Amino acid sequence: MSGAVHPAPIGPAARRNIALLGAFNFCNDFRVYAPIMVVYFAAVTGSFSLGTLVLSVAKIASVLFEVPTGVFSDRIGRRLTLLLGQIASLASITCYALGHGFAVLALGAALEGLAFSLFSGNNDALLYDTLKAEAAIDHFAEWHGRVSALFQLALAVSAAVAMLALYFHLTLRMLFVMSLLPQAIGIVFALLLSEPPRTGAIPSNIFAHLREAIASFARNVRLRDLSLASMFGFAVGEGKHMFHPAFFALYWPAWALGLAGVLVHALGVLGFRLGGAAIRRFGAFPVLLGGSIGSALAGIGATAFPGLASPAIVSLSSILYGPSSVAQGMMQQRAFSDAQRATMASLISLGGNLLFAGAVFGLGALADRIGARFALLTAEFLSIPILVLYWRLYRASRVEGRA
Repeated sequence: MSGAVHPAPIGPAARRNIALLGAFNFCNDFRVYAPIMVVYFAAVTGSFSLGTLVLSVAKIASVLFEVPTGVFSDRIGRRLTLLLGQIASLASITCYALGHGFAVLALGAALEGLAFSLFSGNNDALLYDTLKAEAAIDHFAEWHGRVSALFQLALAVSAAVAMLALYFHLTLRMLFVMSLLPQAIGIVFALLLSEPPRTGAIPSNIFAHLREAIASFARNVRLRDLSLASMFGFAVGEGKHMFHPAFFALYWPAWALGLAGVLVHALGVLGFRLGGAAIRRFGAFPVLLGGSIGSALAGIGATAFPGLASPAIVSLSSILYGPSSVAQGMMQQRAFSDAQRATMASLISLGGNLLFAGAVFGLGALADRIGARFALLTAEFLSIPILVLYWRLYRASRVEGRA
């Protein structure tokens, strides 16, 4: 357990890269508008359906860019890919801040999708490659948890800022404007990163590179099943997360939505920091399965029996997200090949985003008909098949003695 508090020592160059990546995560996820994004989009466009359609546009754009950017990362480099992603992220939020209609919001969403696809797979691969150069990949879970905790910290702090801004009656649009400076600072941190060394030959033919990545999923049954669970889990989980503010607004005043965000992400920081220790103590699959079951039970309870405590219950369950995410990331990275590391992660993200684009629009349309609470409750029950798949994987891992 002490290894999670004090990860394996690494050289100064690797430590500098990891520190910069953590600082970059903080800047990139310092988004004051996050707690009210769906509410803002719905207000600008005039309906939940169009508001959530903006989110769907972001995911559709991510789908279109996902595999090309994964291949780009593997072939061109992690640092340049991350830098281009941050530039796209800054442009995206600028469009959101300026948007007075669906068209400009949709342009911002397309740029956000591009940024997401550039980060997807690339940033974890950058960390993994950095640790591999130091022969410290066995401690990936601890370092991944520490670095990921900083984006949760950024979301917690920015949610607190949002709460104060809304309390003093700043407009929702101003929350987007306030998010621009951290994004610009993130570009500076991206420029300071060093490209980690990599091993493994990369095919000169881009189609051969992609074909080999796809073949890896066919050969590795464990990776394929884990990836399918990850895709469905991402689609349902992100759909619920994006729609939580609309549900919370039924029971808490607008300024208190920021308080819910603070709770969610402050506990997320703790969860990510404890992720490595939990995995060392219980194993990756038990942590992943237990966290998923706990989150589902909390979500179903909060929406099936709603009240003033519901936003707090959902927020408190966020402590389980960090360990589950670290466990899933560790298992995937160990199964990926060096030459196709970002490409394989992008293929998983591609499937997840395709499912999410439909899920979030469906939630919005359902909310327009039956209300935010019942739409979210429907999404909670859709989590159950994912739990069944995780349970099957866990049982298989126990049989193999690798849980």
